[in-house]
Amino acid sequence: MARFSRTTAWLFFASALTTLPVAVAAQAGRGGAPPVADAPERTDYLTFAQGAVPVSIGGAGAKLGANFEAAVRITDGDSTAFTIASRASAETDTEFVYHLPAPTTFDRFAVPNIVETPSPTATFTRLVEVYGSSTSATDGFVLLASATLETHRARGLVTELAMADKRPVRWIKVRLVGGINVMQPASSLEFSEIVGNGTQESPQLATHFSGVWRTQANRVELAQKGPVVSGCYDSSSDLKGTVSGNTLRATGLDRRTKTPSAFILSVTSEGELRGVRSTNGGPFRLYNLASAPVGTKVECSDPVPPTLGCGAIIHSIAFAFDSAEIRPESAAVLTELFSGLQAAASTGITIEGHTSSEGTEDYNDKLSERRAQAVVADLVRRGLPNQRLTAVGIGERRPISSNNDESGRSLNRRVEVKCQ
Repeated sequence: MARFSRTTAWLFFASALTTLPVAVAAQAGRGGAPPVADAPERTDYLTFAQGAVPVSIGGAGAKLGANFEAAVRITDGDSTAFTIASRASAETDTEFVYHLPAPTTFDRFAVPNIVETPSPTATFTRLVEVYGSSTSATDGFVLLASATLETHRARGLVTELAMADKRPVRWIKVRLVGGINVMQPASSLEFSEIVGNGTQESPQLATHFSGVWRTQANRVELAQKGPVVSGCYDSSSDLKGTVSGNTLRATGLDRRTKTPSAFILSVTSEGELRGVRSTNGGPFRLYNLASAPVGTKVECSDPVPPTLGCGAIIHSIAFAFDSAEIRPESAAVLTELFSGLQAAASTGITIEGHTSSEGTEDYNDKLSERRAQAVVADLVRRGLPNQRLTAVGIGERRPISSNNDESGRSLNRRVEVKCQ
């Protein structure tokens, strides 16, 4: 989740896993309870950074301003409230449907920071219902959890939803209805964030990050080789990244202005490139492009081939919970990294571990170093000389993105490769 007090935490620095600090607990539909000290973090599988891709928006709210930007924001790990629908009645409903990267069994849903805007024309959502389906984005939904919300007495509290069912699902529908304190016949309905914890099967590696996508103003060209992607965008910018599950995390740089960008992207079932983008350290914003016809040219064509090696920034090495044990799904990216470094002429290679900002600096330093050491050990096992390799834990000290939401935090959890 976002912007809670920092606690000792179990972190992932290069995993695609999204961590959730359980700062406070509350009974379903009621106000919050006192903070829980040193509570373990759990994976929030209902975040865009974790691969929950919004696929449709329905209900009356879809005609009153609810859009894909809102769908991303309620799953971005930032609990700041914002407007879902405008000029809404007391019973206006809005439905957001998300596709998950693998079968997921949820055992907890929660809503943080139910705080009213001091305005007679704005109020926080009153009813939250979460449905799940293993069939499709339109059929087979059953109620998983719900809560009638009440305003929190302070910021930083969480309301737990009452669980109604626990079954593996591939699609989630979040239904938001009405407002807690509707004072005007046409009001703005606000919401913060929906959190979903549970267990998820290992997602298969997506292989559809090759092609050209465009809008009227933008064009993007990507090429994928296994878990590695390279490409170009904005006519003069280069992109490099790695895939875990259905999600591409990438960084980019404008060749002329040296302006950096960061991306988290998925490809929808309709072939659209949908995700978020942050430019020059700014907020992440919706980034949605349609698939372009075959033969469409991009001004910055002929991107660098997708390879890993010296200078690589890697986001798809996954580790076991609170551990330096490398998970099996990381084999593909480690194979590509070994091949790239084996061909490099460098005599000295440093593997850096980086974390996001949850937890103490000391904890982050130690965990990032242990995980960097695990990557070194894997490369040595594959055949790289141990004397060429050094492991360093950087912890949270060199972020490449904001830690204010899960999109930025997931990009900060990474491995970097430096060569001499």
